[in-house]
Amino acid sequence: MTAHISRRSLLGLAGAGAGALLLGACGDGESGASEGPQKINWWHVQDAEPMLGVWADMAKQYENTHGNVTIAVEPLEVEAFKTRLNGAIEAKTPPDLFQSWGGGALRQQVEAGLVKDITEDVKEWIGQLLPASVQPYTVDDRIYGIPFDIGMVGFWYNRDHFAKAGIETPPATWAKLLEAVGKLKAAGLVPIALAGKDKWPGHYYWAYLAMRIGGLEELQRAAEDKNFNTPAFVAAGERFRELLDMEPFQRNFLRAEYGAEGGQAATMGNEGAAMELMGQWAPSVQASSSTSKRGLGDRLAFFPFPAVEGGKGSATDAFGGGNGFVVGRDAPASTADFLRTLLQAKNQRRAAQTGAVLPTNQAATGGIKDVNNQVVAANLGIATGFQLYLDQAFPSVVGGQINDSVAELIAGTKDPAQIVKDITRVAKRQ
Repeated sequence: MTAHISRRSLLGLAGAGAGALLLGACGDGESGASEGPQKINWWHVQDAEPMLGVWADMAKQYENTHGNVTIAVEPLEVEAFKTRLNGAIEAKTPPDLFQSWGGGALRQQVEAGLVKDITEDVKEWIGQLLPASVQPYTVDDRIYGIPFDIGMVGFWYNRDHFAKAGIETPPATWAKLLEAVGKLKAAGLVPIALAGKDKWPGHYYWAYLAMRIGGLEELQRAAEDKNFNTPAFVAAGERFRELLDMEPFQRNFLRAEYGAEGGQAATMGNEGAAMELMGQWAPSVQASSSTSKRGLGDRLAFFPFPAVEGGKGSATDAFGGGNGFVVGRDAPASTADFLRTLLQAKNQRRAAQTGAVLPTNQAATGGIKDVNNQVVAANLGIATGFQLYLDQAFPSVVGGQINDSVAELIAGTKDPAQIVKDITRVAKRQ
């Protein structure tokens, strides 16, 4: 199942402003948590600052005001989280509250009876959240998760590096992007940072190219037909290979992890590359991963993924998603109430002020202080369509195969025609 969101539901993200404030915050009063000791096991992937400390503090504050509740917070690196969660899902023992990106993986968890329908728990305050952000967590008109941020993937670039290479404006087309890569290499700069070991960052390129070439309809057909062996998806791989053939990434990129020492974010934050294709969290992770702990500051800027000449897709269609939390089927009664607390406007504003979160509570959008996040929000505000990350939009096995196959394309062990056959074979089995 893919998730597509129309422009109408995205409008207002950038300018929710004063009108949204009329909605007020989620209520601050305590709600029907039952008496008796309760322990909430909470798994999330914000395992680095700034959100690592923010989440820990919010959990502690909730414990202080709810004497019968203990929250066991377990921050995990993304890939470690996925592996551990898959094991828990297979064992039918999901954690009480856990990170989710919605989409196909959530639908499978719903169909397996492993997550809780929280529609009634959230009905009094769900209307305060951006409709676009809630869609990936809605299955057959029932709500199973709550998003705490929403954003999009695009290119983050170092202004100084671009200036040194003589690039006056961000590339608006794929041909111009390739031209920019050539100029950066000629200037002795690494054009792009990539975490090749993690796989998921690489799939962003192939997914965006498929969108730009075939349009969002191509992704919808793939979901319905379980078929990726089409000209648009093959062409996406061929255009991506144009970039790969230029050897644009940093040394040893195939062994690099996203947030690890010397990884993709650190390479950008330490000025070791001119660009990275990443989500709205990039500036904060670059900063926390950099030697200075400040990152690039005002030298960092953003531009959306370029158009592909002759493609059917719109350059204003966005690719991305948000982070959210899902409640496990056996979670204590207080879990939904704790989730409500996390989404209170005051807590969403606090998260937004870190620069790591684009809030979903419309009353908290005024908390977006980071200039780069304001730019992302503005791009989302004019988006003509929205596609959820492919490794989340489709069932987890299919999403995993997409990541694996694109990694093989990047490594040069499979060609564009081979990877679409591999992905289709897995999809047909679902």
